[in-house]
Amino acid sequence: MADQNVPPHRPHTPGGHTPGYEVPAAPYGPPPVSRGPQWVGPEGLGRQAFHQPAGTGLPHLDDDGDGRDRVGRRRALVALGGTAAVVAGGAALAMSPQVRGLFGDAAAGDATGATVTDGTPARPSGQQPSTVRTYTEQNESYMGSRAGAALKKNSPSGGRTFSGPADAAARTPVTVKTVLAKDPVRHLASRATFGATPKVLADIRRMGIDAWVRRQLDPEKIAPSPAELKLAELPTLALSSQQVRDQREQLNERGAQPEKEMVDGTLARQIWSERQLYEVMVDFWNDFLHVAADFDGGEAYRNSFDRDVVRKHAMGSYPDMLVAANKHPALLLYLNQNDSRADAVNENLARENLELYSVGVDGGYTEKDVRQAALLQTGRGVDDGRYVFRHDRHYRGKVKILGFSHPNDSTDPKKADQVIDAYITYIALHPSTARYVARSLATRFVSDTPPKSLVDRLAQIYTVNKGSVKPLLMSLFSSSEFWAAVGQKVRRPMEYLVATYRTLGVGPQAGPGFRQGDSKRTAFAQGLRQIHDKLRELGQYPMGQPTPDGYPDVYVAWTSAGTMVNGWNEAADLIAGNRTQFTYTRPEKLVARPPATAGAYVDALAQRLVHQKLSTRERNLILGVAGVSATARVDATFDGAIAAVARAILASPQHHLR
Repeated sequence: MADQNVPPHRPHTPGGHTPGYEVPAAPYGPPPVSRGPQWVGPEGLGRQAFHQPAGTGLPHLDDDGDGRDRVGRRRALVALGGTAAVVAGGAALAMSPQVRGLFGDAAAGDATGATVTDGTPARPSGQQPSTVRTYTEQNESYMGSRAGAALKKNSPSGGRTFSGPADAAARTPVTVKTVLAKDPVRHLASRATFGATPKVLADIRRMGIDAWVRRQLDPEKIAPSPAELKLAELPTLALSSQQVRDQREQLNERGAQPEKEMVDGTLARQIWSERQLYEVMVDFWNDFLHVAADFDGGEAYRNSFDRDVVRKHAMGSYPDMLVAANKHPALLLYLNQNDSRADAVNENLARENLELYSVGVDGGYTEKDVRQAALLQTGRGVDDGRYVFRHDRHYRGKVKILGFSHPNDSTDPKKADQVIDAYITYIALHPSTARYVARSLATRFVSDTPPKSLVDRLAQIYTVNKGSVKPLLMSLFSSSEFWAAVGQKVRRPMEYLVATYRTLGVGPQAGPGFRQGDSKRTAFAQGLRQIHDKLRELGQYPMGQPTPDGYPDVYVAWTSAGTMVNGWNEAADLIAGNRTQFTYTRPEKLVARPPATAGAYVDALAQRLVHQKLSTRERNLILGVAGVSATARVDATFDGAIAAVARAILASPQHHLR
């Protein structure tokens, strides 16, 4: 008989609707997920994820160029967009109601509480267990659809580890069907950065794959970029939580919002930092060990959590990160741990430590484990903006959680607090945590349906190296599965937009057309906030998920025509240089010596923007955008159509895939 205490693994229907009932697709972002009660506390408070307002739809799909063939341009772009939804096996999932219907395969489920008579205090207010899906589990739920099955058929089925990344790249054949070039340098740049650029590709070729990876694994040795030096123009980034609290009145007068400036600064680093692998890992951990930017207390504490927990340990040790997180005011307030005491136990943090941040929903813990962990963690909280351990609120008595046991009877507050650290370290090093982290990393870097062979090896590396991050990444980049998975990841909305800024070579300095309209904020700060606001429209921005589960990291969670078109429109604005807070390369200058014929010009522009040739079909579609034949002679402006042509290339699958 199954253990009645084990939290049930419940597949859900994305969108929260009953299978068979057709619900209109969301205009952007992942479909909303019905999670039921998620937040459990002494007051019985149940907070639901908020839904953001609808996106802008198709604001200016046709308003480029002189109107000589707007209908043809729209058809060509839509055709490219359908191709851009390429999944493994080369199948094109156009954004249609039929394709969106692929999301309705999973069965819905409800949270059910187990009744346990084990002598430990009952759950406060009789609340049900959390139904927040874990980072890995929600990905698997999405991938249970027919679209996920199609992706899985094209994923590498097995592999091995080589002596290093370069050796693995050289000796791994790429057999999957994909429109992406089977160029290992381009593949590495697409996965280990937020988007390939001519400079990144040149650096990898000049340094060699092994040297470039080693350099990225030591980000502290990479000098800050000019844009990172300009982060001084976001003054709250350098403030401690105490300084933010002390200066709150002055910050309010200046209109400074620390939690938003943190997101702005993160976007600047993603676009312009040379420490690209580090920034990818910061984003990964901010989804895995997720604390939302927008929560009550985030304005004072979330930037410190990013700096002192996630960024400090992103290339270090996950157990150290989890221990630090559990003593940080941001996490303690976000999950109501400050309210938990021996006579009124709050389970939120104890549950999410197990379900989301360590072993995972199927990691072997029971409801008894959750309650025991919640008892052990009583007394931890925040006082005057700082972490405190209140021994008078701490439960004393023997605890046993997933094999961790301790008398927990010390009268010394320091020793009692250290027992909690020992428990957090224990679950961070648990075999289920090793597998959970391994699968999440493989999903981020390799495939939406990562091969079991790779997950098994990464889990072993995690265990042997006690949760150290660098050995995990080196093993991943030295695996045949990584190099065989060309074209098996689709960029999420934020990744698409950041990659667009990067490949267009947008600069952080203000352009000549900028006019200062805000005396309190620099051009750079204003421009970053505009990017931030655009990503809110698209449904994904750094640390933006309101619930503790982080954003899903699989293609089928983000399938949306509105998101795709909105991203294309932003690309059009960048090509036109419409965000005057930044500098741009004029579209007719993107190719240094434009060829005289239209077909050759498209080839050269594709090489510049997506770093490879397009297929014959895509090339012809783009020529259709301009309304010319391949042999037609054109000038550097493509006879006035260069912006439309560049935009169409950025709508191609070669830019949507990574």
